[in-house]
Amino acid sequence: MTGSCPVPHGPASGAGDRRSTRPGEPARPEVELVDGVWHVRSQRLVREVLRSADATRQAGFGVETVRAGLPLTRWPVLYADGEEHRAQRAKIGRYFSPAVVNREYRELMAAEADALVGRLDDGLIHDLSDLALHFSTRVAARVVGLTESDQEGLARRLVAFFDQPDAVLGDPATGWRRLTAFAVALPGALDLLRFHLADVRPAIRTRRTQRRDDVVSHLLDEGYSEIEVLMECVTYGAAGMVTTREFLQMAAWHLLDRPALRERFLAAPGPERQAILLEVLRLEPVVGHLYRRADQEIDLTDDAGTHHRIPAGARLDLAVRPANADPEAVGEGGLCLRPDRELPRGVRPEVMSFGDGAHRCPGNTLALVETELFLERLLAKDVRLVSTPRIEWEEIIAGYAVRDLRLQLA
Repeated sequence: MTGSCPVPHGPASGAGDRRSTRPGEPARPEVELVDGVWHVRSQRLVREVLRSADATRQAGFGVETVRAGLPLTRWPVLYADGEEHRAQRAKIGRYFSPAVVNREYRELMAAEADALVGRLDDGLIHDLSDLALHFSTRVAARVVGLTESDQEGLARRLVAFFDQPDAVLGDPATGWRRLTAFAVALPGALDLLRFHLADVRPAIRTRRTQRRDDVVSHLLDEGYSEIEVLMECVTYGAAGMVTTREFLQMAAWHLLDRPALRERFLAAPGPERQAILLEVLRLEPVVGHLYRRADQEIDLTDDAGTHHRIPAGARLDLAVRPANADPEAVGEGGLCLRPDRELPRGVRPEVMSFGDGAHRCPGNTLALVETELFLERLLAKDVRLVSTPRIEWEEIIAGYAVRDLRLQLA
């Protein structure tokens, strides 16, 4: 694959192998102040900010609107910071560790993948978005504890909340913007209410009488209120179901378009398959921007030696897509898909796609193993693309959504 992408890195060079490109999203300068927001674009400086946990706080995913609009005592782990966040991560980490994922959930994931792929019919056209959502929903529901409701209905309710236009806001806002709408206009969040009544409340009711080894049981042990459990389930719904759906589709798209890489993936042992997937994720991070608010002054020095003093209270936009293609971190050809890419010590294969520092995605192993097991089964079939997928965007996180990725058995 090393010669498959002649397009060099750079804002004027074209997209290369990357499908999730956005016009007007520059790769340089490394640090830039635009309309009061500090934009950070190099891998080294993005990582530096993310690891400055005590100097910044979470400012993405609508957190500031939600925190201002909801009367919660305990905040979802995605929104918490400082000691509160460290304590939460330490307690939930056991549900997502590589050892637990492989011991407790691998068999479940394999069985669900077998069932879904086994339902593919000759002659019919299948939308991979639907298959991927139902698969990721079933897996995440088991880990979180949303197991007392119909899983097909759970998937539909999550789609309704994250994918459909929001009348509360009066424009086609989606995903996390709908969550901020819930914070300021609770009576209008009907889809969230349906999710609560149909999926979250039954799980809580069952676990109040008999705890299980899942996140909802843990939250009840910690004394979370019903609305606090709901908010945590919403964030896991987004992170564990919706984003995994997009990654799985993007990886399938690349592999279906590259017969040699598809064959390599199918023949490879697990670690090599995961290395291929991590290179896809590096090239195509599902979440394109991470946001932080500076709690204290931050000094950054770019590669040219220029010092940038970011004042306390400033908002930072950490650009993941440019950071993941930064030639100082990944070498030349950062916009090329090269699974055998050599990276310097300390740079992860996916670079910033799972974040870094205190808020690094806790479910990274789960998402990676899910995608590997599902694609191993799907691509072993004589399946082909029947339409060119399109990309939609979720503005709050600059995250992509793959749509119309339609498959057919040959």
